Amino acid sequence: MSDQTQPTFPGEKYINLESYRKNGQAVATPVWFAEGEGLIYVYSLADAYKVKRIRNNPKVRVAACDFRGGLKGSWLEARARIITGDEEGRADALLDQKYGLMRKIGGFFTKLRGQRRAFIVIEVV
Repeated sequence: MSDQTQPTFPGEKYINLESYRKNGQAVATPVWFAEGEGLIYVYSLADAYKVKRIRNNPKVRVAACDFRGGLKGSWLEARARIITGDEEGRADALLDQKYGLMRKIGGFFTKLRGQRRAFIVIEVV
């Protein structure tokens, strides 16, 4: 379990989220993230493959990266799950706070296209 007082990735804008296909093959995806109370929050389109992979297998790894996915640190073992309700609202607020206008613009276009979002919470183990 991670230390709830210190962020896991201070000052970073992106993390690589590595999830696993049913055949065990790892797939890393650079994503925006926000941290709060020892948890890492990520969002994605609800029908994205990373969301499907996490539903099938909550085991993931995370590492700091640049916007193209180039690693900037070591991989950390973690567990992920799709969240809803109050947890989703918290994730949304933390991500808005961190990424501001850029995220709000992206969210506007997501809603305009009628796309659904999924929120993921990650706990480093």
